[in-house]
Amino acid sequence: MNLFRSTAVVLALTTGMLALPAHAEVVEQNSTADPIYNVEAPKAYSMIGDLIIARPLLIGATVIGAAAFIVSLPFTALGGNVKEAGQALVVEPGREAFVRCLGCSSSQQNPR
Repeated sequence: MNLFRSTAVVLALTTGMLALPAHAEVVEQNSTADPIYNVEAPKAYSMIGDLIIARPLLIGATVIGAAAFIVSLPFTALGGNVKEAGQALVVEPGREAFVRCLGCSSSQQNPR
């Protein structure tokens, strides 16, 4: 298999994995399941998927975002939105990659 086909297969599989929800549970209104437990303790497969797939992609997004921020800096400075561009391109992917708990989604993370 040549390099192009290998890259295409890896990208297709990664895109397919990211399109699927990490985990989903149906909790009935009258059930005794504690939804807080699900938030505080992610499943093992969520942690493994986060460690192997999501974190490297987020670190790459942070590096690419930093490069894009540096390239776009003269234009964003003229437009007056340097802070917003830095927040969107560097800070948010960096926060998701390095600050949130392993296996948690950003919606499960407690706001600080």
